[in-house]
Amino acid sequence: QVQLVESGGGLVQPGGSLRLSCEVSGIIFSIYTVGWHRQAPGKQRELVATITRGGITNYADSVKGRFTISRVNAKNTVYLQMNSLKPEDTAVYYCNINRDYWGKGTLVTVSS
Repeated sequence: QVQLVESGGGLVQPGGSLRLSCEVSGIIFSIYTVGWHRQAPGKQRELVATITRGGITNYADSVKGRFTISRVNAKNTVYLQMNSLKPEDTAVYYCNINRDYWGKGTLVTVSS
């Protein structure tokens, strides 16, 4: 069974930082593109960032320059470093494998 377990979400003030982690099991992690999406109430789930097996990254324009996606294949883990957080970043963040497998999400709330 493929499992993705996100962690690291929480409450942070505007301008603050968080690092999300997603630990993956049940799949050969290293060969897949992995990524993060997010969903805010009343909005569609949207791409945040992806990283390929070769380390090529892609970011939504809304987070480019503030967020960094990375992966450590030996740990079957993908990370999302989020800096300069804004209230509009508030959402449930979901880790995914090739957009085929999804975690249950971790809530990020940016509020003063």
